[in-house]
Amino acid sequence: QLLFVESGGGSVQPGGSLRLSCAASGFTMRTYAVGWFRQAPGKEREGISCISSTGSRTNIADSVKGRFTIFRDDAKNTVYLQMNNVKPEDTGVYYCAAKQWSIDIAVCPGVDEWGKGTLVTVSS
Repeated sequence: QLLFVESGGGSVQPGGSLRLSCAASGFTMRTYAVGWFRQAPGKEREGISCISSTGSRTNIADSVKGRFTIFRDDAKNTVYLQMNNVKPEDTGVYYCAAKQWSIDIAVCPGVDEWGKGTLVTVSS
């Protein structure tokens, strides 16, 4: 099981910004594609964004396109999600997960076991 520590969540007003961090615990993230997921209250968990192992490929959900950016700093063994112009519908618990591929692709499937996540609340 790959362990992550998600952080950076909090309360923010609509239109504000947050930067979430996903730090690997006990392994090197460098060879993994890493994705951010979120679970809104009363809804199923959904994929938000994914970055390939080299960082050269990313994908992002239509619901956050143009507002969220995923990037990685392998020196810090951390993947980030920059959230700008947040909306109330961005409220939820954000999680990360990783997948090791033999090629450089931004595909991040869900996992069976998740970390604690970090809570983002967007409200005025």
